Amino acid sequence: MIGVEKIMEILNEIKFTIPSLSVNESTARAVVSSFLTQTDPTVEELSDIRTAVSEAVTNAIVHGYRHSKGIIEITVRLLPERNIYIKIRDKGCGIPDVKKAMQPLFTTAPEEERSGLGFSVMESFMDTLTVKSEVGHGTTVVMRKRLAVHGNC
Repeated sequence: MIGVEKIMEILNEIKFTIPSLSVNESTARAVVSSFLTQTDPTVEELSDIRTAVSEAVTNAIVHGYRHSKGIIEITVRLLPERNIYIKIRDKGCGIPDVKKAMQPLFTTAPEEERSGLGFSVMESFMDTLTVKSEVGHGTTVVMRKRLAVHGNC
């Protein structure tokens, strides 16, 4: 069976990696938003996407790699009909119970004063959010958003 990722038409794509350092969260947000400017998103759409990317990257840094270092892989695809696909993947410790981790206010880092709202924020700003994780092998977050059609027509 061919996965959905393999059969979708990709109009444009960027892939990049960053070390899991907190200073790189803003870099990831900037690269993604710069790439997306070619779609002429609204200020609100761009802000929503930037926030969702920030949350996903921060989760990978804080929870995926905890007190270690690793690489975060980011893929952004422009798809037909103004659909945006964003995948953020780490090879960190993984999430034992994804369903529980996605509940608002759940956090594995209360000592770091984390609010446990990362997944809720991502869900609120994107059309879909899929989280797959395997303990000891990492987590993959896939977010999708369809941009509004705007203009004079």
